[in-house]
Amino acid sequence: MNKYELCVVVSAKIEEEERASTIRRVKELIERFGGSITKVDEWGRKRLAYEIQKMKEGYFNFIYFDAESTAPIEIESRIRIMDNVIRFLCVKQDD
Repeated sequence: MNKYELCVVVSAKIEEEERASTIRRVKELIERFGGSITKVDEWGRKRLAYEIQKMKEGYFNFIYFDAESTAPIEIESRIRIMDNVIRFLCVKQDD
């Protein structure tokens, strides 16, 4: 099992419950593809470095998880089509 860090930036234009639902779906995706979540770090609303889809702010969430090497590809392909996610990045952590 490898250790991964997934950063998800969610739109600041949506309601709190919809934002929580989006993060819950991301967590469910990780578990569906055999990952186990070790830590979730919510940074909250932050200013973006540049404007994305006419938005200057987004909600940052970092999800740390353990999974096989094939899981991030499947997770990313499904996050890519989520409406409320404006950016994401999944990186493998060093041991």
